[in-house]
Amino acid sequence: MKEKRITCEKARNVCIVQTLATLGHFPSKQSEKEAWFPSPFRSETQASFKVSKTLNRWYDHGEGIGGNVIDLICKLKQISVKETLEFFSDNHCSFSFQQQPVIKGSPKLEITQVLPIRHPALFDYLTERKIPPTLAHGYLKQVHFILNSKKYFALGLQNDKGGWELRNKFQKLCCSPKATTLIGNKKQNVTVVEGLFDFLSLLVIRPKWFVDSDMLVLNSLAFAPKISPIIEKYDGIYLALDNDEAGEKWTQFLTRTYPRAVDKRKCFAGFKDINEKLIADAQRYYP
Repeated sequence: MKEKRITCEKARNVCIVQTLATLGHFPSKQSEKEAWFPSPFRSETQASFKVSKTLNRWYDHGEGIGGNVIDLICKLKQISVKETLEFFSDNHCSFSFQQQPVIKGSPKLEITQVLPIRHPALFDYLTERKIPPTLAHGYLKQVHFILNSKKYFALGLQNDKGGWELRNKFQKLCCSPKATTLIGNKKQNVTVVEGLFDFLSLLVIRPKWFVDSDMLVLNSLAFAPKISPIIEKYDGIYLALDNDEAGEKWTQFLTRTYPRAVDKRKCFAGFKDINEKLIADAQRYYP
């Protein structure tokens, strides 16, 4: 007799980390409470897909979406909730249905100090990403913070609400409030990019671009449909989002929404993002 189909309630308890492993996706780094994966939705060189082991929830920083394991399978396999439950029922031996422990609230990230960049490890990280330290000094800070009672430091880009985007070789974090970062002095045009390394890399490979263009760093694609109050005042809108599924989706959305918006990804064609092109062609920019 055929086994009764697994319910949504039971399916939501399926361990996301173990589910991804079953499907051939493994974390590039993990701790007791979280795991970071290269996104299973696209090809990428840096892990931007986070799984909270305590909450058993996922969040894709590249696309600005997240959810439970049902949402994950629906998107990954492009199937309905009903088909996802059938998938779990048919493969129940491959998955763990143990209830995950839930911790109320999120770990608080506390900024303790903001300094000019001076730590050798951050200079090494900038060198690894092919960003000149003298260029980074103009826009980034060395931010010290406490997370889960441990002390860390990272490169920080402040957003327009006072929060911070934090990056070092091992962490990709943010300190709320989360928001976009507008850089410039009210030029006629604006260029929209996804993250801080896209912005800095574009300054290296296309320095003349900024003679007549401000820069809007989204800090998350979740802000792409919310930037109208910022960009509608500009005469020209240049889009330099990533060359991946998410970047394509939001480039199409913005060009449909704003007829004057222009897709400028040609300048890093063949690469996932601007920093990837900079790293690959470093000799060209640093003879």
